Amino acid sequence: MAANPPSTKPSRGGWKSAIFIIFVEVAERFAYYGVAGNLFMYLTKVLGQPTATAAKSVNTWQGVAAIFPVVGGFLADSYVGRFKTILISSVIYLIGLILLTVAVSAVPLEARHTVFFIALYILTVGEGGHKPCVQTFAADQFDENIPQEKEAKSSFFNWWYVGIVCGATLAVLVVIYVEDYVGWSLGFGMLAAAVAAALLIFLAGSGTYSRQAPVGSPFTRLAQVVVAAVRKRRLSEGEARGVCVEDADVSMEGGAGAHTLAPTSHFRFVEKAAMIDERDASSEKRDPWRLSSVKQVEEAKLVFQLIPIWLSCLMFGVVIAQLGTYFTKQASTLNRSLSPTFQIPAASFQVITGLTILLSVLVYERALVPISRSLTARPSGITMLQRIGTGLLLSVLTMAVAALVESRRLRVAARHGLLDSPAAPVPMSAWWVVPQYVLCGVADVFAVVGLQELFYDQMPVGMRSVGAAAYITVTGVGSFLSTGFIAVVQRVSSGGGGGEGWLGDNINRAKLQNFYWVLGGVSAINFCVYVCVANRFVYKRTQPA
Repeated sequence: MAANPPSTKPSRGGWKSAIFIIFVEVAERFAYYGVAGNLFMYLTKVLGQPTATAAKSVNTWQGVAAIFPVVGGFLADSYVGRFKTILISSVIYLIGLILLTVAVSAVPLEARHTVFFIALYILTVGEGGHKPCVQTFAADQFDENIPQEKEAKSSFFNWWYVGIVCGATLAVLVVIYVEDYVGWSLGFGMLAAAVAAALLIFLAGSGTYSRQAPVGSPFTRLAQVVVAAVRKRRLSEGEARGVCVEDADVSMEGGAGAHTLAPTSHFRFVEKAAMIDERDASSEKRDPWRLSSVKQVEEAKLVFQLIPIWLSCLMFGVVIAQLGTYFTKQASTLNRSLSPTFQIPAASFQVITGLTILLSVLVYERALVPISRSLTARPSGITMLQRIGTGLLLSVLTMAVAALVESRRLRVAARHGLLDSPAAPVPMSAWWVVPQYVLCGVADVFAVVGLQELFYDQMPVGMRSVGAAAYITVTGVGSFLSTGFIAVVQRVSSGGGGGEGWLGDNINRAKLQNFYWVLGGVSAINFCVYVCVANRFVYKRTQPA
């Protein structure tokens, strides 16, 4: 009998390997939020962009950063492998941070805009390889065929999220303060140093990792199912000579001791791809573009049914996009003083969301899961889809609360005669914005962690990096949609661009609360759509191979 390959040795993988991988993700989140968390303020205060323009610039950059992982996930799963993809992308990310530091410290202001944005978009390339692979590679360290490790993997997603939120929270607390009150060059330099250190730690653990080889293009297998089904769209079950059960190609679902996918009754149309017609029966060799295996068809179904879930979560990404833009703008107008000599940076209020996430994960793991488990008899307490739906509902409430707080802020500004003095602080405590940040954090714990687990668990094994990229693109496409909402609302509310509109530079004359109500209303409609989609979802089932 052949010896086990290195990736199946018991000495590899598990928490001892996952810890090394977590460090590189924590550092990346630390760096990302050190840039993204205060980017809006840099663009408006240093580069002098108008408020709406800066918001669209931030949303576009965040959108691109969240779209690139689709490319990175595809390359990792198909050709490069997750370990190499993480390594290469981390180096690219480090180069971007170094150039960003140079841009804010050594490049003259008149030329800085170009260099600064080049550096920003180099970071998006690093994000593209990093984001879809690190979490998936860490989760791969747990063997699903060992009960103890399968249980550990279930908790891994919660604690993984705690780790990255710690990195993000530390950036918002420390780096943003340094950027605002010490210097942007020192702040960005701290981020580069953190990523460099994490890269060394990641390499130090390389000998312990369990690795999975790339399996070739998974999209080709999906395309083969679609093409075969279309070709046989007129073939009836009575005319078929059976179904193809063999799968000579590399499987997206399998491995040592693995189970095979159980047949399902949804997406019946694609099942024709596995039906054998006269031409297939007379051929000596199976044409993969005419005949797919039953397993291949079931793998395709897994992907197809995740698409409506993805689409119905995009408005959540729009709501989250407000954290680094208009929520920050709101906070910047309020009284943020803790003492006569210390004022909280407006962007640092995002730490409230981070701290809420940390506390909420602990409460969820230690209290909500045991209680719901006793009521539902499910090991996870509630299903992944129920968890995501709860997050979407909370995002609707977030926008409603933000709109009410903004309405109060405008009344206070009007009462003190500050409507035409947007630079003057409104005599209203900044703690009024805390509820919307808290709600955003609780919504994040339910929706984002639920999406992480769903797109890892329900994707075929060979497409898990692509699955990770898919959930990440929820926030990316949400950021693009937020840019679109800003453009449309500003144009309509300003009468075609002739006036200030709801999102003008003078926030005291603007109607930001109306923008929030629009987002809340669309999110509520979107939630109803999600409920309909989720009710039709069929979870992956396996049976002995």
